[in-house]
Amino acid sequence: MAKIINTIIMLISIMICVAFYTLLERKILSYIQLRKGPNKNSFLGIFQPFSDAIKLFNKSNTMILPSNMMLMYICPTLTMLLALMIITFLPFNMMSYTDNQYNLLSFILLTSMMVYP
Repeated sequence: MAKIINTIIMLISIMICVAFYTLLERKILSYIQLRKGPNKNSFLGIFQPFSDAIKLFNKSNTMILPSNMMLMYICPTLTMLLALMIITFLPFNMMSYTDNQYNLLSFILLTSMMVYP
């Protein structure tokens, strides 16, 4: 049970780090172009990555008649789930969370599945 909780905490912290890395990247690119960058959501745009994530999942509001709406909501979630599953194959200590002899094969399989969302 503790291993599952540690994995969940690790995945959440990695997602938050990536969100703030994108904020840092957007700030640096905006300062290079002599503008201020994202600053509307809160103090210095701290919550900008989280509002971008909410906007990403709510973006498709046009409904084409023969489209499958459940598939439109599940595909971004499955893509994010595949990206998070790849993190479990990376070794952080002496051994990874999924330590078996097929780690490299599983890593290649998951990264090849992310090509076609």
